[in-house]
Amino acid sequence: MTMRCTAAAAVSGPQAGRQAPCSQRRPAARRCATMAASAPSSTAASVDTALNPRVASLKPSKTMALTDLATKLREEGADIIGLAAGEPDFDTPAPIIEAGIEALRLGYTRYTPNTGTSALRKAICAKLEGENGLAYSPEEIVVSNGAKQCIWQALLATCSEGDEVVIPAPYWVSYPEMARLAGATPVIVEATPQEGFKLTPAKLRAALTPASRLLILCTPSNPTGAVYSREELEALAEVVAEHPRLLVLSDEIYEYIVYPPAQHHSFGTLPGMFERTLTVNGFSKAYAMTGWRLGYLAAPRHFAKAAAVIQSQSTSGASSIAQHAAVTALGMGPAGGPLVQQMIAAFEQRRDFVTQRLQQIPGVKLAPPQGAFYVMPEVSAFAGPGIEARGFGPVPDVDTLCRYLIEKANVALVPGDAFGAPTCIRISYAASMETLGKALDRIAEALAPENFSRS
Repeated sequence: MTMRCTAAAAVSGPQAGRQAPCSQRRPAARRCATMAASAPSSTAASVDTALNPRVASLKPSKTMALTDLATKLREEGADIIGLAAGEPDFDTPAPIIEAGIEALRLGYTRYTPNTGTSALRKAICAKLEGENGLAYSPEEIVVSNGAKQCIWQALLATCSEGDEVVIPAPYWVSYPEMARLAGATPVIVEATPQEGFKLTPAKLRAALTPASRLLILCTPSNPTGAVYSREELEALAEVVAEHPRLLVLSDEIYEYIVYPPAQHHSFGTLPGMFERTLTVNGFSKAYAMTGWRLGYLAAPRHFAKAAAVIQSQSTSGASSIAQHAAVTALGMGPAGGPLVQQMIAAFEQRRDFVTQRLQQIPGVKLAPPQGAFYVMPEVSAFAGPGIEARGFGPVPDVDTLCRYLIEKANVALVPGDAFGAPTCIRISYAASMETLGKALDRIAEALAPENFSRS
């Protein structure tokens, strides 16, 4: 290192005009001193551990944290029931698994085009036109490593510093953090239980400003299970149309998981909304393919191209094996075909069971969800100033209530403040009826009126 510093400092004569990258940054003496300080004998305290301010401000996902905690406690021998994760408990349907195995045997193990294989993008286009009424070309489809990546790339492609992203609450935990990471400001608009956890046109209009760039809608909703009717979406679209630079990100990952009489409607089919809408979907939820990591963005070509450029400089294309299997998934029939519909029928049975059991607990308020596989009961009767749980202590908020439930009932749930709903909890019913029955017995016992007092 000494020789390198000396050589860099001694550039003169014919080579004096040549650039020496290190010496441009600081004088040789300072540079040598710095390098000496970074020798093996230096302490860790000399390392600059500063992070990008945007990254440093991010909040970790509570759903992931609680799922990881439940797993850790189970590994330690505790009888923990985890109802925190948003993941189907079913196996991936057999035809999809066989297609993945076939991909391996046929040698589909190399890089694919950045935006996805031609076969898969064409299959997605056919699905979107046939089932959703959305006409895209393969060049307007970007296949990614899960819908989460699609949402992130859509935000990064469309939002700039100073832009605002309007997010109805309750929301999926990652929306606000992704907006911040993209340099935008999340604007949270509360949708109350009395409103069915749905954004109203009046609240949307009040939230919009000249800085509003993106509205995020998730229907069917994670975390509430709310499903917007076409009339409700049309009313929101009328407000969107009043703002020329406002775009809509429509997260439709749960589109197949709807319960009659509710129906799914794609926002991009509404009058005047196709050019404004970036539609996100994928295979994780309906096809029980969470570990396959595959989602897609469908958007007008200039937005799709921008998302594709981001992907080309980050992850590049998604798994070749998963893409081959996804073509088979899309070929299983409308709305996933009979195998997917069997899973959805089981989810509906569980929805009914969980809703009935929760509504029987004094103090719990819950309207039946219309889609997805979550319920979001309002539980303010058990948390707040002056409320204490016997054998536990004060329960000032729902975060603490969830700690009480995992400690006393051995059930892991997600506090609503992670979703912008601080008086609620989210329960995933993507579990067997036996597991759900056991969990609800424990929850009912832990929330019995005699276990709580208010001072």
